Amino acid sequence: MADAPVAPTDDLTRRTAADLADALRAREVSSVEVTQAHLDRIAAVDGAVHAFLHVSADDALATARDVDARRAAGEDLAPLAGVPVAVKDVVVTRGMPTTAGSRILEGWVPPYDATIVERLRAAGMPILGKTNMDEFAMGSSTEHSAYGNTHNPWDLDRIPGGSGGGSAAAVAAYEAPLAIGTDTGGSIRQPGAVTGTVGVKPTYGGVSRYGLVALASSLDQAGPVTRTVLDSALLHEAIGGHDPRDATSLPDALPALVEAARAGRTGDLRGVRVGVVRELDGEGYQDGVRARFEESLDLLREAGAEVVEVSCPHFEYALAAYYLILPSEASSNLAKFDGMRFGLRVEPRDGVVTAERVMAATRGAGFGDEVKRRIILGTYALSAGYYDAYYGSAQKVRTLIQRDFAQAFERADVLVSPTAPTTAFRLGEKLDDPLAMYLNDVATIPANLAGVPGMSVPNGLADGLPVGFQVLAPARADDRLYRVGAALEMLLEQRWGGPLLAGAPELPVRAPEGSTR
Repeated sequence: MADAPVAPTDDLTRRTAADLADALRAREVSSVEVTQAHLDRIAAVDGAVHAFLHVSADDALATARDVDARRAAGEDLAPLAGVPVAVKDVVVTRGMPTTAGSRILEGWVPPYDATIVERLRAAGMPILGKTNMDEFAMGSSTEHSAYGNTHNPWDLDRIPGGSGGGSAAAVAAYEAPLAIGTDTGGSIRQPGAVTGTVGVKPTYGGVSRYGLVALASSLDQAGPVTRTVLDSALLHEAIGGHDPRDATSLPDALPALVEAARAGRTGDLRGVRVGVVRELDGEGYQDGVRARFEESLDLLREAGAEVVEVSCPHFEYALAAYYLILPSEASSNLAKFDGMRFGLRVEPRDGVVTAERVMAATRGAGFGDEVKRRIILGTYALSAGYYDAYYGSAQKVRTLIQRDFAQAFERADVLVSPTAPTTAFRLGEKLDDPLAMYLNDVATIPANLAGVPGMSVPNGLADGLPVGFQVLAPARADDRLYRVGAALEMLLEQRWGGPLLAGAPELPVRAPEGSTR
């Protein structure tokens, strides 16, 4: 690929979160200025990108003013205090709408914050708003949102990945320096790959799930969406750690993620064993994706890493197992959306109004086609007479996949693969072919089934569009992702002459209304 130009540093929206944090601590710029710059950018380009479902300008600026006042008073603040962040609309936010991309929750304003949001607020991070997503996180393209498509900033006619395409697009379009996503089968990493951003799925239980609108409780995991590996480490440390309100939350302290990212930037990977997963580079991978992957492996070798091939034979069944486990858990979790307690309520137009008929009318009107498809599939898989044959068998395959990981990590410190088999496809191209859509997550799903952490790092372009390099580590060893990911990032930037995103096309801009800048 051609060398990417270095991004300008005089535009606050083009700076990394780490750079902004340093500038804020040095009082070279105020949080109000940084936050307003990003609000102006949203106003200027989000009409084309549609990354946001709700922009919370007043709330974000109020937080920014508070942080500036506390800093001026000499208060010791958190590392990312004053740096704004966007939040995927599946995360509950007090005082802001939370729709999970669905009509059934249209207009719902929660009375409480998710633990992640509490921690963002406690860290003094202005929340810019809520980002678009596939309805209830079911999708790989953000085309299943009830509120319209999000567009890939690299090519507005292409998908930004899913289900968290809004968060990835917001970061790639310089509308937010940081964002929160959730990853059930690749919904942070796959959007990261196709938009040229860094996406991290932490170890399952490493970041609290309290306050996430659940899709599949044994698979869902929130994590960072950023433009650099160091930024992801900073955000991960801000939101991670034990939460007594989440029964699946790990009691362990987080590893030293920022320290690992800074160590990786030295480019020294001597002693690190990198395992290439044979089963995650098969038929269906785009030629350019394969080429960038091989080039990245060469860079890791040059940095001193030992590259070995490992086999995880049961990964070929991961996709099938996932699409039985996820719909089964979704059919159970989404039963609460019944028109009785909160959200949309639709009553039948004729006949007796019974609870059963209200539920049927509400769910029929409130859920989109993909959600209905998965609820039906999951309900069938859990039904009497089929439970053992479908859901039970899928859970046995899950155990075999976990064993594959355990054996592979005996031979390698981290495992690597392309993040997604192809670059971003065109909007509408796979919308009528659910199986083709599901295949986008073939490389990312195994990590969710096993609960291990994963990271996608931008590693070049194929046919002018971004591709990603996936790094997987053992559970609770998230720091390994950051060391290897940061080393690869640094080596690639040296080759390109700057970040990959600096070479993205300029977006159509309209003059911000009411701008103070």
